[in-house]
Amino acid sequence: MDELTIPSDIMDDLIERMRIHMAREDVPAPPRQPDESEDENYGFSMESRAGDPQRRELADEIAGLDDEHQAELVALMWIGRGDFEPADWSQALREAQARHEGPTADYLLSHPLVADHWATGIEALREQG
Repeated sequence: MDELTIPSDIMDDLIERMRIHMAREDVPAPPRQPDESEDENYGFSMESRAGDPQRRELADEIAGLDDEHQAELVALMWIGRGDFEPADWSQALREAQARHEGPTADYLLSHPLVADHWATGIEALREQG
């Protein structure tokens, strides 16, 4: 497959809801340790949201997608953050399928900028044509 097959309305909805979820500030972050970077602390605070109903809803929606679409979400994130070029979509998709371990939703939800990476990835794929 050489293109994103997740319908655009589903992607738009996922991006919007993921941005809202990731921007929430109602879950306090634990105090940062002196030897801990902000990124490490932020990842921990995202884990503390595991019981959050909004997070569960997003995780269930991602888990409800077929394996191919879940791999597309991972590959799209990688393209959006610059790990792969848009021209390497097929390679990114194969890599996402090969490296799949555990729930895809947990992996995606552990990346605070996933929605922005998806949006950037979609734009990059469109520009590439």
